[in-house]
Amino acid sequence: MRLSSFIAASAALWCTVCAADSNLSEPLSSHQILPTNFKPPQVFKNTNLVRTINLEKSFVRETINVIIENIDSKPQDEYYIPFPAETISKVGGLQVRDKKNTDIPPFKTSIVEYDTYGSTQFFRTTLPSPLAPSAQLTVSITFHILSTFKPLPAKINQQDKQYLAHTFSTYFLSAYPTTKQKTKVKFPSSDIPDYSLDPDRQGSTFNYGPYNDIAAGAAQETRVRYEFTKPLIHATLLERDVEVSHWGGNLATEERYWTTNLGAELKEQFSRVQWALTSHYNPPTSALRALSVPLKPGSMNSYFTDDIGNVSTSRFRRGKKEALLELRPRYPVFGGWNYSFRIGWDADLRSFLRTLKDTSAGGGRGYVLKVPFLEGPKMNEGVSYRKVEVRVILPEGARDVKFETEVPLVGVEETTHRTFMDTVGRTTLKLTAMNVVDESRDIPIVVTYNYPSNAALRKPLTIFGGILAVFVTAWAVGQLDVSIGRQT
Repeated sequence: MRLSSFIAASAALWCTVCAADSNLSEPLSSHQILPTNFKPPQVFKNTNLVRTINLEKSFVRETINVIIENIDSKPQDEYYIPFPAETISKVGGLQVRDKKNTDIPPFKTSIVEYDTYGSTQFFRTTLPSPLAPSAQLTVSITFHILSTFKPLPAKINQQDKQYLAHTFSTYFLSAYPTTKQKTKVKFPSSDIPDYSLDPDRQGSTFNYGPYNDIAAGAAQETRVRYEFTKPLIHATLLERDVEVSHWGGNLATEERYWTTNLGAELKEQFSRVQWALTSHYNPPTSALRALSVPLKPGSMNSYFTDDIGNVSTSRFRRGKKEALLELRPRYPVFGGWNYSFRIGWDADLRSFLRTLKDTSAGGGRGYVLKVPFLEGPKMNEGVSYRKVEVRVILPEGARDVKFETEVPLVGVEETTHRTFMDTVGRTTLKLTAMNVVDESRDIPIVVTYNYPSNAALRKPLTIFGGILAVFVTAWAVGQLDVSIGRQT
């Protein structure tokens, strides 16, 4: 069990925030494996910590605002964030920022220990500048945790409410002692029938604390059970292709989804009649019945297919501020059910591509492409992704490819993609991320590349050469004498 968790987390959390000069020649920094008995140096203390746990979506989102103080005699710049070994493979989107100065980019964060049999693993955050002795810094830590809820009961009837159970510590697991702490838990509704300990309950919010003088590594486990009659939408894999066409002035996007509903399974066989009787007034349900996909203005030519073929139960609406693609699967997706599909659309390339003023030494032009890392469904209950693979397919002959993004990546690769009438293939930038949520929709990828003049002419010359070859071949065949009679 520990070994499998190690393999999954090692891939999922090979995490670094791409700096401004990120490019293919600078691979992601790997995690540093430290001794089994490693303990973070006790050079900091948390003077005041406020923790917010948000359970309003299908994944856990935590925000920790903490004032850290250097209690050492020397300046320090390394702050450690621990996680339980069984949880760290599900953590994603971890960012550490200066709470009072949001203009500063997120601090560099990476895994520093991964002993397969250790009960606690660590992230190491490097502060922008060493913190002087007795100095304080207000830090904001945000992250989300996927697939931690357990439906309770695990099986329900088709029209029953769905309840989820969640276990957590009212103390934030910290590598340093904490002087004062409060914990707030937000629920989607006030229907919370079961909970342990004795929180200060205010509607759909629980407050724990304040707690004083908490030792490093201390935990106080509690459990809550609350109503969540919505689907737990989870994509085990999303493959997203963004294809650039200079000749057509088009940006073609296709996304392929392998989704599942992590909610409670049906106790009895699904009744299509019962579903049809209740569909006209749309009661709350744990089944996934529809998806809404907001798109950029100017999007067009959308399509929606699955393993069977084209799905006609979709609607595409274009607007000045945004376009909207509404999808309805062939069947309601209840807990434990799977559904795979693909969607695609076109857009005007001019809305995403800019030309650089400076030209390269090869005589080509430089371009800057800015596209979202993630689009896809946007739902009130949230959507989580175990693995996301984004391919930015550039024109054939593009070179000097560089990129920037704030999405924590586990893999970067430059490959070649061959399609119709290509010769050497198109330069493709492949980015891989793990444990992503739909809140990453607004994070862009900025790709810069050079497109030589001779590369721009390769496509029409290839087409011209192909047509010419056809005519020459036809002429040559026409000159052949295939008659059977004797020549005189």
